Amino acid sequence: MDVPALRALYNYTVGLGAKPAPSMLIAFHKPYGVLSQFTPDGSPNRPLAEFGFPKNVYPIGRLDADSEGLLLLSDEREWNARLLEPRHAHEREYWVQVERIPDAKDLEQLAIGVLVQGRMTLPCRAWLPEPQPQVPPRNPPIRFRKNVPDCWIVLELVEGKNRQVRRMTASIGHPTLRLLRARIGGLTLGDLPPGHWKILTPEGRKLAAGD
Repeated sequence: MDVPALRALYNYTVGLGAKPAPSMLIAFHKPYGVLSQFTPDGSPNRPLAEFGFPKNVYPIGRLDADSEGLLLLSDEREWNARLLEPRHAHEREYWVQVERIPDAKDLEQLAIGVLVQGRMTLPCRAWLPEPQPQVPPRNPPIRFRKNVPDCWIVLELVEGKNRQVRRMTASIGHPTLRLLRARIGGLTLGDLPPGHWKILTPEGRKLAAGD
């Protein structure tokens, strides 16, 4: 073996020639019935460990098992503070399918703030999108009542307390039937299929950060 080959073997063996693994930010379309954690919790819900993520990544924030949509994972811990601390007012957009059709007064009340578990929610944006989002049916399907109409509303929040969206819509008399997070910062879920993930490009990272 010649000298360059020996030097390359030495560098490989002791790690002198190894480059640090690049940090990553991952966008995942979390399906219904999937936990925002890698370990099982004893329920029928599936953990993140079943989706083949790279090692050493962890979820940034969470979506409840019965919620769907955009979940970010990373091996960079600074994303937690950047995306989750309320002082940064980082936007998150939710598509919420609710029972009955909220009127303008209902939506205004959501936008101003409602009382949830003893505290007022922060001001947000709330609107009835036209046209309505075209979202594929969920498996299992939502609760259906023949004589009760439903619709999608959009909420843009800068906070994310436990089950907050569901409690907000319940407080105005419109229970949530289905909940999907469609955007974090400027990063949208787009056409990423349920159960699939992708490593974000530098442009995608800027969008997620809201830069």
